[in-house]
Amino acid sequence: MAKLVSKTYGEALFELAVEENKLDALMEEVEAVIQVLDANEDFVKLMSHPKISVEEKCSVLETVFHGRVSDELTGFFLTIEEKGRFKEIYQILSYFIDECREYKKIGVAHVTSAAALKEEQKEAVEKRLLETTKYESFVMNFEVDPSLIGGMKIQIGDRVVDSSIKTKLNNMAKSLSEIQLSN
Repeated sequence: MAKLVSKTYGEALFELAVEENKLDALMEEVEAVIQVLDANEDFVKLMSHPKISVEEKCSVLETVFHGRVSDELTGFFLTIEEKGRFKEIYQILSYFIDECREYKKIGVAHVTSAAALKEEQKEAVEKRLLETTKYESFVMNFEVDPSLIGGMKIQIGDRVVDSSIKTKLNNMAKSLSEIQLSN
């Protein structure tokens, strides 16, 4: 259900941004708001508290956001609160950001390697991804996981390319166990 809610509201904000020709501006504002919400967990708890009326919460939203973000975004937050969906604000805003990135052909890649990659290796991975995908640029996230032993794992959205030695060994072990079972 939460996924449907985030899609419905996130898409509505995305469509507004495109119609009003304010995609970049709203995307930038939403990214800033996410950072502010991350730094102020108590604010999200306050906005989700059942004993505070919708009117009081809307007043708080007006006070906090009016004049600091666009009227479109302030109005959007008020609508989210009036519909009782502010507790899902992270999912909604994340969906919006994802839609903006897809529209602008910006991919998000999560690259996990057994050892830290050098800068030129990171650039080579990004270059290869640009050559083999529909994206024109990437937000690159690099992580180290020594349990991979070697190789790397790359995830873009729900697609995963896993060339790690750990996975190859696991696949080999599975194949060997299947051979032994059939004899």
